[in-house]
Amino acid sequence: MRSLVIGGTRNLGPSIVQGLLQQGHEVAVLNRGKTRDDLPEEVGRLRADRTNPTQFRQALGDRKFDLVVDTTLYTGAEAETTAELLAGGVGHYIFLSTGQVYLVREGAERPYKEEDYAGTVMAEPPKSNESDHANWLYGFDKRQAEDVFARAWTQGKFPLTSLRLPIVNSERDHYDRIYGYFLRIQDEGPILVPEDGGLPVRHVYGDDVVQAILKAAGNDLCKGKAYNIGQDETLSLDEFLRMLAQTMHCELKTVHMKREELEREGLLPDCSPFSGKWMSSLDNTRSKTELGMQYTPAARYLKKLVNYYQAVPAKKIEGYQQRVRELAFAK
Repeated sequence: MRSLVIGGTRNLGPSIVQGLLQQGHEVAVLNRGKTRDDLPEEVGRLRADRTNPTQFRQALGDRKFDLVVDTTLYTGAEAETTAELLAGGVGHYIFLSTGQVYLVREGAERPYKEEDYAGTVMAEPPKSNESDHANWLYGFDKRQAEDVFARAWTQGKFPLTSLRLPIVNSERDHYDRIYGYFLRIQDEGPILVPEDGGLPVRHVYGDDVVQAILKAAGNDLCKGKAYNIGQDETLSLDEFLRMLAQTMHCELKTVHMKREELEREGLLPDCSPFSGKWMSSLDNTRSKTELGMQYTPAARYLKKLVNYYQAVPAKKIEGYQQRVRELAFAK
């Protein structure tokens, strides 16, 4: 099979490429070429800013692909261009969407099911509330993209499958969210978390997303459908952090403080990235029934991540640079 991964260099991209290669695919990636990659030489490189329709069209040329996996599409306008350029030139198109398509919907209840997608979208928050507005816009734009592809499927059988993802925890997470918690537990100081408890943690391990892509890619019955991809367990943040600390064989220390105080001091979200108000919890039943998905338990993937962090050289991350202020504030 000839396959194209749009993106392919960060977080899930290299693992998707490796998974396809292991299944015997001839793989190319399309991206701007600005992020250095360690992909095998056999992987083809197409260069374009996919948000520029002219560049995108020139990079694709008259190539046809059995499979396209799109990891970097965020808006309805990008979806319009993609559906137009790939029409008749792709056997199966897999779009990595997000659980935030449910978070911007009025009245949906956790854990969200695929059928909860339809409904009224909440009003746009004021731009003065930067976090809420940015998160709302992300979910709204991804919905716009899904709607474009749904119409393309209905009107012309554009071979779409949408995979809706929560937060993805992986060795290559460029946001370094779990790694930030790892460093704070390792330095034996307290982790500052909001006392309101925050939202439940129901994320997914990166390798499971890759498996979902591979399973969907070989299943024509998935076309025209959306699937929630996510771990089985629903954990509180405290339970999740205890599990991480136990895996590290370290003592967990937390200090619960008013969210308003942490925000006023500019410590959130870095001091506790999983304390945000925009985390989705997804019902994964359809993916298990129709795709045959089996999800990695949180305890198992946390062990994999801890082993990885302990095996590679330590690195400096932006979110840990404020640690001195956190420790001072905790006192």
